[in-house]
Amino acid sequence: MSRLFGTDGVRGVANRDLTAELALGLSSAAARRLCRPGNRRRTAVVGRDPRASGEMLEAAVIAGLTSEGVDVLRAGVLPTPAVAYLTGAYDADFGVMISASHNPMPDNGIKFFGHGGHKLDDDTEDRIAELLASGPGERPVGAAIGRVTEAVDALDRYLTHVGAAATSPLNGLTVVVDCANGAASRAAPAAYRAAGASVIAINARPDGLNINDRCGSTHLDVLAAAVTEHGADLGLAHDGDADRCLAVDADGRVVDGDAIMVVLALAMSAAGQLAANTLVATVMSNLGLHLAMRAAGIEVRTTAVGDRYVLEELRGGDFSLGGEQSGHIVLPSFGTTGDGVVTGLALMSQMAATGRSLAELASAMRTLPQVLINVAVADKAGVAAAPEVQAAVRAAEDELGDSGRILLRPSGTEQLVRVMVEAADSDTAQRLAGFVADSVGRQS
Repeated sequence: MSRLFGTDGVRGVANRDLTAELALGLSSAAARRLCRPGNRRRTAVVGRDPRASGEMLEAAVIAGLTSEGVDVLRAGVLPTPAVAYLTGAYDADFGVMISASHNPMPDNGIKFFGHGGHKLDDDTEDRIAELLASGPGERPVGAAIGRVTEAVDALDRYLTHVGAAATSPLNGLTVVVDCANGAASRAAPAAYRAAGASVIAINARPDGLNINDRCGSTHLDVLAAAVTEHGADLGLAHDGDADRCLAVDADGRVVDGDAIMVVLALAMSAAGQLAANTLVATVMSNLGLHLAMRAAGIEVRTTAVGDRYVLEELRGGDFSLGGEQSGHIVLPSFGTTGDGVVTGLALMSQMAATGRSLAELASAMRTLPQVLINVAVADKAGVAAAPEVQAAVRAAEDELGDSGRILLRPSGTEQLVRVMVEAADSDTAQRLAGFVADSVGRQS
């Protein structure tokens, strides 16, 4: 039986896979598992991105929580990392974020943060799923039913918190920020302006339907065009819930999460702030990152795909920097999860402190040609394990030898099998990725 929770909460098409009934039952089960013991009022923070379906799901989540006697602090539309931070700042029992991140608008999701704003481990998620399946128990009545309060200071608290990531004044820098018509639309421009940058905000008018629609971190061509048009120093792109940050330099060239990690790792190492002189990255990170870190004497710890696994490694080793090529960058001194706004502030701070352009800073990493193909399938786990697919992977590996690598994995959030190939030249990477992707497609 497949798990209810994916790599980042429970996701699906809103009102089809992720229904109001499921949201209510799931939040009720989470309340029974995540509330701390003690004779006191229990509290949860609830936030969401601006998807239209978020209004429906927020109402269902709040109903589920209050039916279990949990008081709700409704934070409204905020980035996912803001909800994680506020869970700790308000000393709440747990937090709930309603978002499908970079997924298209019809999708939505529910993710939970435990006490202190930490993501849940697999065992805790599985226990919530078991409680959901077992149905509700005896529920409180009268004054014991949970109440709802608007967290009117939520955004201001978050902006004050992330402001500390700007370690140098950003005066003189002009940045274009693509807010993906998502949760960053208010927070990101406000944070960058408060740090001194001149901000040009695009795709910052969410209407509930336009989130991630040909904009944000999955459509960087829009940002690149805006940067060159305005003559800006750089561009920053967030996804729908603003836990990602990708960049483009002044000439519109993409600076991905790997390059951002290299810039930050080198700066933190030079300042003696990179704990154990170690960077945590996932198996998706380009070989160029590993080569750049090796040249600088920095160790790289590698995890499975998903910022939750990066977080587990960071916490286990007490490391100070980790992230993903996709732009989930985690700085534990500023939060318990990836934070796109913090990443943007830290990256611009290096530009301001050194007087160097983003292109100069990012040149420390040479990216090897990498091709990623997503293949839609009906059974992602079964297709990925099919003998024909595995034979194609082995054939590609034999051809690559030590000059590259191939990674095939089922998506954690969608019915996709992802095929990634790195090689010494782009033609080889494209050819072998297509070869393996074709074998995947024949199994669907």
